[in-house]
Amino acid sequence: MVVSLACVCLVVVVVVVVVGGDPCLIISEINADNPRLDTTEFVELYHTSGQRAALDGYTLVFYNGNGNVAYKVLDLKGHSTDDRGFFLVGSVDMLPKPAILLPPNTVQNGPDAIVLYHTSAFRYSEKMNVTAMGLVDAVVYMTRRTGGAEFLAETLTPGEPAFVEDETALEGDESIERCLLSEDRWGFQVSSPSPGQRNNCTPPAAPATSPVITELKMGGGQVDGFVELTEAPAAGPLVLVVLAGRPERVSVSVDVNVDTSRNGLISVTIEKSYMKGDESGAVAVYSGRASDFPVGSPLSQIQPLDAFVFAGPGNKPSANLSETLIPGREPYQLSHSLREGGFYLSRCGVATWARDPGVFWEAPQTPAQPNQCPWPKICPHSNAIPGGTDSPSHLPPRGNSDFLINELNTDTPGAAEDGEYIELWHPSGRRVSLQGIWILLFSAHNNRPYREIAMSGHFTTSKGYFLLGSDRLVPAPSIRLPPNTIQNGPDAVALYRSPFGQPSATQRGIPTKGLLDAVVYRQRGSDREAQELSKALTPGQLPLLEDPEVLPGDEALSRCRGLYPFDLSAFSVAPPTPLRENICPRPPPAPEGVVISEVASGHWTNHSQQRSFVELHGPPMTDLRGLVLTVFDQEYSGTVIALPLTGSVDHDGFYIVGNVTGADQTFLEGSAVPVRGAVVLCYDLFSVCRAGTALTNSSLRDVLVFSENQQLLSSLSTTRGRQVIPAARSVEDGPVSLSRCSCCEVRSPSSWTSSSPTPHGTNLCPSSAFSSHIDLCLGPLSSDWQQQSADCSGLIQGKKVAEVADYLEQRCHCGISALYLQGANFSCVSGWLRVWGNIQALSDHQKALIIQTSHMKPSSAQGDVCSAPTTDRYTSTASALGLQIGLIVAVLLLLGLGAALFTYFYRRRRPLDYYTMELNEHAEGLTDL
Repeated sequence: MVVSLACVCLVVVVVVVVVGGDPCLIISEINADNPRLDTTEFVELYHTSGQRAALDGYTLVFYNGNGNVAYKVLDLKGHSTDDRGFFLVGSVDMLPKPAILLPPNTVQNGPDAIVLYHTSAFRYSEKMNVTAMGLVDAVVYMTRRTGGAEFLAETLTPGEPAFVEDETALEGDESIERCLLSEDRWGFQVSSPSPGQRNNCTPPAAPATSPVITELKMGGGQVDGFVELTEAPAAGPLVLVVLAGRPERVSVSVDVNVDTSRNGLISVTIEKSYMKGDESGAVAVYSGRASDFPVGSPLSQIQPLDAFVFAGPGNKPSANLSETLIPGREPYQLSHSLREGGFYLSRCGVATWARDPGVFWEAPQTPAQPNQCPWPKICPHSNAIPGGTDSPSHLPPRGNSDFLINELNTDTPGAAEDGEYIELWHPSGRRVSLQGIWILLFSAHNNRPYREIAMSGHFTTSKGYFLLGSDRLVPAPSIRLPPNTIQNGPDAVALYRSPFGQPSATQRGIPTKGLLDAVVYRQRGSDREAQELSKALTPGQLPLLEDPEVLPGDEALSRCRGLYPFDLSAFSVAPPTPLRENICPRPPPAPEGVVISEVASGHWTNHSQQRSFVELHGPPMTDLRGLVLTVFDQEYSGTVIALPLTGSVDHDGFYIVGNVTGADQTFLEGSAVPVRGAVVLCYDLFSVCRAGTALTNSSLRDVLVFSENQQLLSSLSTTRGRQVIPAARSVEDGPVSLSRCSCCEVRSPSSWTSSSPTPHGTNLCPSSAFSSHIDLCLGPLSSDWQQQSADCSGLIQGKKVAEVADYLEQRCHCGISALYLQGANFSCVSGWLRVWGNIQALSDHQKALIIQTSHMKPSSAQGDVCSAPTTDRYTSTASALGLQIGLIVAVLLLLGLGAALFTYFYRRRRPLDYYTMELNEHAEGLTDL
């Protein structure tokens, strides 16, 4: 596998009218923001036929997000793509030369939009208002600093957020490039510009904890089959299982031998009698041994790490096989023409999720080498977040993976009550089977269900929604109910997983076994009539009120502030949005002065007191409503925790979230701070904070990145490439946390250090009481430093302190950061930085580690040049050589001076002999002159 380029973007949306097999014109790549002067901007269009195509009837419109009007309109009449399907619009200085030239700095950086139209019924002109009339394709984008593209996104790409182009994603220039995710779903990612060429779309690297299938050869019954997967040392023993499509039983099970790995890829050969191209079946990778999956055994209900299900011509696998191994996905349909050498398939889609045959395309076989993926010729029919951004924005935290009640409308205007509905949502955000799912409608008058609805046989939409409601509801529900079926309250709606029949048939009273989610609601004045339902279904919470006076017209109870089941505080009264993203009220004004103060993971040490928690600090008694704490894990896609904060900061200024004594909020069972990842304090709509990677400066209140993952660093860290890694050696035989030691440098990694945990207490920070002496002289630590060697006075103003601290930490591994150098002095001459003075420490233990480091031999790669025979100085061969040369020169000068003095005194002792001198007339004449 080839590691994908870091991507920091949330994707937008692509709306394409053309569906199916006919070729279409799409926006393929945009470069709106160049380093320094914007002289290489461009927009690349691509015709999916991969051939020359006329562009008559197409119009390209550029919209300004400040005012939402068109600032540039290009009629493409008379133009055509090149012979490979590409068409460029761009700056005059660009190479290759664009077909339509633009002055420098024409394409605005955002918040803006670029839209491709195709219609003769509408005329487009500059300064016109934004419109979706005739829209073929659209990209709405913004920068992390600006934001403000909401109206453009709602109009041009409804239901999807704007793309965030982060100029810090790559070292040089970057562009927004379209890549195929899976099947005919496209997305965007940030990558190196490739105008007039295929985009740099490489599948993402597989995590170390979960192998993925990268390549397959279907044997066709004549040659052996072949499966290649990524090595995942952290996953433990693996077994490759081949299953028949009907009946779904094990055909082959093979222990995966990690010793055969080449370039991080493992190859497994399957006998030609299996994985035949004219049959259906599946290949799955499980944790375990081959003995756990004996030949002939039925399909296991254990979820595989990755799976590929295929269908031969006219031979489909069973629905049970597909729904178990690849829920919400379709089997790969093999070609009708059987081939002697078999079918060669490679993972080429850039989607990050596993268990999806749609990411595989026909491509040449490349064992133990990166896959050779062709450029796709597919028109998108739906929009999705790309693999480069980790996960779709609607994916929830990893700790919650079953159905939820997402929206409830029980009381509609008018006597007919024909607009009632219940909307469910699956956290995968994909098409999922509802087999074994039940909805029970409870009455508070007798605490019994008045209707039980079986959902088996139904599926969610491609975005995970499912709607049941009145038969006159628009959009039409999948399960239709007579008008006025759902009672107005006090009542309850409960969601169950009960594969063996009605939940009420096997349990007495109010069923709780198999309960997935529940909402207890009421009318005005009826809050005490649902006590029994509340006690059983949503204990400790008051029933919700669907207040008809909050909004004009109709209203619904919408999930807006959390994805945890049985949590009534997650719901708000909001406009009805069946089968669409909920429209949630804006949070209250953001609380000021609240920052992340301390973070600890339960996995950083093996100490019995090592706990997982996040400590916030702010003005005492500050109300935290509107803030969301999100946690990222570098080993997984997207956020693993998204927790709306409740309550207030205590009298001492602290607020604790986690699994420690006295916590104000706890993590959901199974969720915690990971070993490597990030913690973000966000202020925005819950859906925006949950997505995590499209946050503007106003949304991103504070962040701590403790990961080397470039994607997290580029999307969340304001100081590119900077992170804080916990150092267990900094604390002697005890738990470790990361503590903020500078109150006002929000979102700066230089504010943090490793220390002993102090929840609800003052953080332990470096102190001069444990300082030791330092004196070193360092060569350029980076290329930009080297370029400034002629005038390096600016380097001592704190800009390179972090690099010096990083260098010391690489030698010590004891938690040194820029905080430790507060007592040191810096000077710079001709590109060489001298650091001397006191370096602080947390304790005598850490001080001893730092002193021990100062006695180590210097790193030849780093180039220490301070030369002195003292214990507190780093000695350098370069400085020693300079001293030797200086001594040699001094000796030579002394010898020359001695020879001159000897000659002078020798002549004075012996006067000249005038009797032997010869006079010369010419000489005398010249002397006279």
